[in-house]
Order: sequence, then structure tokens, then C-alpha cells
Amino acid sequence: MKIVIAPDSFKESLSAPDVAAAIARGWQQVFPEAECLLRPMADGGEGTVDALLAAVGGERREREVRGPMGAPVKAHWGWLGQGTAVIEMAAASGLHWVPREQRDARLASSFGTGELIREALDAGATRIILGLGGSATNDAGVGLLQALGGRFLDAEGHELAPGGAALAGLDQLDLSGLDSRLLKVQIEVAADVDNPLCGPRGASAVFGPQKGATPEHVAELDTALGHFARIVAATLGEDHAGFPGVGAAGGLGFAARAFLKASFRPGIALVAELSGLAAAVANADLVITGEGRMDAQTLHGKTPVGVARVARAAGVPVIALSGSLGDNYQALYEAGIEAAFSLAPGPLSLEQAMAGAAGELQARTTDIARLWRLARAR
Repeated sequence: MKIVIAPDSFKESLSAPDVAAAIARGWQQVFPEAECLLRPMADGGEGTVDALLAAVGGERREREVRGPMGAPVKAHWGWLGQGTAVIEMAAASGLHWVPREQRDARLASSFGTGELIREALDAGATRIILGLGGSATNDAGVGLLQALGGRFLDAEGHELAPGGAALAGLDQLDLSGLDSRLLKVQIEVAADVDNPLCGPRGASAVFGPQKGATPEHVAELDTALGHFARIVAATLGEDHAGFPGVGAAGGLGFAARAFLKASFRPGIALVAELSGLAAAVANADLVITGEGRMDAQTLHGKTPVGVARVARAAGVPVIALSGSLGDNYQALYEAGIEAAFSLAPGPLSLEQAMAGAAGELQARTTDIARLWRLARAR
């Protein structure tokens, strides 16, 4: 029996390798002889660096940078060798760095992510894989650009304050100090969503509330990002605001496309390719995937659906495990996931569910394996 275990992380709870290991333990309680191939996945968000380092080898590096609310944080990035660096913006500018009661999407900055890019350039990077997802920010990547030498000025010529709300006061861009090495580096964005910058599917409306934005803040931020996009279009001669994926990571995708000339690719497709997922799935009996929460949004570039596409091409069934199942999660069945299961054994607080995730993953997998054994016996 060959089982491929290819989950994403459970955000703020378990890393993808830890999720995969818990699932493997649960399966082998029933089928101790089973070959379990662990292929931790990521879709551009939290865990992308570790997933790619596990896939191709390399070195995990750390640096202290400016966190999303200004306090220093220790962020990691990956050096894959041969001039390739991998950076996940969540490591420097992620939501996990900000306590829930302090989250404010209007003020959070992506400056630390720009510092990591500068660090990669200093190391000699000629190719940067930039994973977007899990951000605390909604500043359209302006903080990142400021860390790389860009200046964003109000009508009096003063530098804007950090955060997306300040973009409402933008009057002019000064790109003369932007790091010239950016012209010689290939930047590939691994994005986990396809949202535009503004509007009802934009960065502020869709992702702002989870970063502490009230409905009033969402409207304020959407207006500010729209103003920024219009000034960028007038300055650069091209409007990038409507392209799929530029709303990722609080609009950091917009800065990557407009200023860094980045190419975009679904993060799960990139990680699956580098990790050899298709070869692992070939001739497997079953694939098990999952992420912290699954709902209709999972259809838009998230790990479980990306894994299901690879498995479907090989004719292998897929089961998904999730901390919780949201509205219309059944739509995942049309995407190639045969069944989806929530971990919670009963009423739990979020804190309890996160603390017990590994044990519940193992227990639920054991339940599934017992059912699998029963079906095979018939």
C-alpha cells in the first residue's frame, strides 16, 4: 500500500511537515506496513520556504527585520543555491506576528519583506521566488518598495507614514533610489489567490477583515489603494490593478508586478513541481491532503485543490482533512476531492482546537484508515 501525504500547514498551529507526520502516524496505526510518502506542501503562504527546502535542499537563513507593526522580528528565508532565493512574505510581515487585539490593517507595513529581498540580493540572488500569503498588511507592497529605496511622498514632499491608509495622501513617486540590482534579478511570485487589487474581490474587501479591518476600514483602505493604483498607472503608463493575483498579500502582488516586473504562478503548482509530487503520486493507492480551514475559497489556488489536480491526472483518489469546514466546502468534490473531514471532536474554543491539532489529525486519520480497511475487506 502506497499513501502520499501532501498537506499544507495549519496556520498558527502546525507546520506542513508536522501535519504530514501526524497523518502518517494515524494511518500506520491501522496499516503499519503501508508506505507513506510525505510531501509537505505550500501555496505561497506560510511554510513555503520549508516546503521548498525539503524538496530541493538548501540553507535556511534568518535575519532581524521590521515586523508588520514596526517592532523587530526574526524572519527566515531560504537559499536554494545556484543564485536562487525563496522568500515568504509571511515570515517578515505575517499575521502571526501581531496579537489579535493589536491587528490594524490600516497601519501594517510590508517593509520587512523588502528587507529580506535586499538580503537575498546581497547574497547574490539572480532568481527570487516570492511567496505571498498570510500577511498582516494591506499596503499594496509600498513598505516593501520603501525598504528597497522607493519613496512615496505627499503633496508637501513628506514621506508617507507606514500602512495602506496613508496611501490616500500620496501625491508622487520617487523611484530614483530603487535598488538597481532589481533590474537584473528574475522574480517569480508564488500566489495563493487570484484577486485583483480593489473592489468587492480586492485585497481590502476579501482579506482586510481577518487583519483587523472593520467595514469602515475596508472602505477606507479600498479607496486608498485605488488612489495609489491610479497614480502608479499615470507614472508608469500601465494599469496593473485588475490583473489576477495582484490583490494577494494585502496588494503586495501589485507592487511585485508593477515595480519588480515579477511573473506570477500558482504557489501550489510551483511547490508541487519542485517537490516531485506527480512522481510520488504515480501508482499510489490514496492521497491525503488538507489545510487549516477549507471552504469555497479553497478552490482559488489553495493547496488541497492543487494536490487534487495532480492526483486526478494520475487517477488516484484524494481525501482532505481540515481544522474546520466552511460554507460550501462541498464544492471541493467537483475539484477532485472525494471526501473532506473536520478534526473537531466536539465543541472547542479556537485555542483548544489549535493546541490539540496534532492529536486530532492522528485520531481522525486512524478513523479513516479503519473505514478504508473495511471497504477493502468487502
